[in-house]
Amino acid sequence: MILSKVEKANIEPKITLIGAGPGDPDLFSLKGVKALKTADVVLYDANVNEALLCYAPDGIPKVYIGKRTDDEDFSQEAVNKLIVDYALNYGHVVRLKSGDPFFFAKGYEEIDAAESYSIPTEIIPGISSATGAPSLQKIPMIYKDLSESFWAVTGTNSKGEISEDLYIAAKTKATIVVLNGVAKVKEIAAIFQAESKGLLPVAVIENGSTPHEKIAVGIVDTIAEIVEDKRIQAPALLVFGDVVSLHPQFQPIRDFYEIIAEEY
Repeated sequence: MILSKVEKANIEPKITLIGAGPGDPDLFSLKGVKALKTADVVLYDANVNEALLCYAPDGIPKVYIGKRTDDEDFSQEAVNKLIVDYALNYGHVVRLKSGDPFFFAKGYEEIDAAESYSIPTEIIPGISSATGAPSLQKIPMIYKDLSESFWAVTGTNSKGEISEDLYIAAKTKATIVVLNGVAKVKEIAAIFQAESKGLLPVAVIENGSTPHEKIAVGIVDTIAEIVEDKRIQAPALLVFGDVVSLHPQFQPIRDFYEIIAEEY
């Protein structure tokens, strides 16, 4: 779409950052739908359900900018520049990010870049997979005496190393949700084993809320093997904590270990 000089002169740049939720388009917010209907451009990430693009006007640019770690075109700096450029040249840019844009995401950097050009911004939260995916599996974050808090921790930092916070989290009784960690599930499980938590319940959820959802339920000592057997891959999150024992698939596991305990 080529804009005339008159059209460019009438442009009112704006950037709306929207959380697209964990994957199911029915979990998208009504406010998000209203914003998409006024978009001049839509920029969307990997893991955003493309069914949401039907809410945007026909004929406008809908640009995929899902980042890949080995693709410089999708570096955060490049994305920030692209968002600003589209706003200045087209008007209202709707930026769709999976989950919640300020939860384990670069939403702040994108808003900060826009505001450095005095471009008006708006943020519309979304359901984060960190809480949404376990909820859909009937796993609460906080429940009676099983857990009094929950931690959301990135499995690996910007250098690809295990997060230092995981070592601290593993010492607590809190529910621990680990994002971006399924590729290192064995190493992460070892952190909990070092705290004598080999029997702690664990769930690993892939593509939560979507038709491609897969789940592995086990204990710290066995979860890496189960993940491998079920071929669980990213995008997936790990949930460590006694609250996972409430999941229906954990009952046979509990029964098995109770029998073993009785025999010994």
